[in-house]
Amino acid sequence: MTLQINVQLDYWFEAPCDVLLQVEAAAIAGQRIEQAHITVTPHDYFGRVAAQDHIGERIWLRTGGRMLVDYQATVTIDRGPVDYALLPAVPFHRLPGEAAPYLFPSRYCPSNQFVDLVQTEFGALEGGAKIAAMRDWIAGHLSYVPGSSNSDTTAVDTFHGREGICRDYAHLMITFARAADIPARIASVYALGVTPPDFHAVVEVFLDGEWHLVDATDMAKASETVLIGVGRDIGDVAFLTAFGPLQMNSQNVTVAEVSPIAAAD
Repeated sequence: MTLQINVQLDYWFEAPCDVLLQVEAAAIAGQRIEQAHITVTPHDYFGRVAAQDHIGERIWLRTGGRMLVDYQATVTIDRGPVDYALLPAVPFHRLPGEAAPYLFPSRYCPSNQFVDLVQTEFGALEGGAKIAAMRDWIAGHLSYVPGSSNSDTTAVDTFHGREGICRDYAHLMITFARAADIPARIASVYALGVTPPDFHAVVEVFLDGEWHLVDATDMAKASETVLIGVGRDIGDVAFLTAFGPLQMNSQNVTVAEVSPIAAAD
């Protein structure tokens, strides 16, 4: 499948400000970037740095006044569907270094507070079957409510409030998985069919020696998803982090399927 991605951001900064952007599709296995272009105006500085786990890149900007970002990309996805429910967990001593940090609690995912609950609810299951049950539990107990959370909302808040948006579903899924000693990390993505259209957050779990995409909102399929970046939680993959006050004028994200022939023209 080939997807056309279009992003427009319009922000205002009253004073010069440093900004960290992460909006570009990552050049990784499973997705091939056919073409991509980004423009940012105005800016005093523009520099690229590696993102978390060297998946994708971030852009450092020094800007002030009105900042317009226009990103367009055409990406072909070579990632097929995988039934992760059938996959085994990886024993601790066989986990690679890249997976080990994703066993531990993080700011939005205090997994240490959910160990007893996870053992009670899912303790009879193993590996991918346990992940599938967690995903079904979250889908069945949470309601997707735009505006129901904010930048301070953690998995604890979401568990008690029983509502949230994609990042909240992802945080609770990550928290459950880590509480069961299965490495899990957040993935910022573009995905076909997300409603409302926006940046989307899903989960990657480490099973059978590889990372596998899981979306507790059931909006995104792995075969229709383009990764931007990964991290411990949303704090590592925010599409825009400003180190100073800002005002959002508008932002728009669209993802549409296009034919491979058209993408190559």
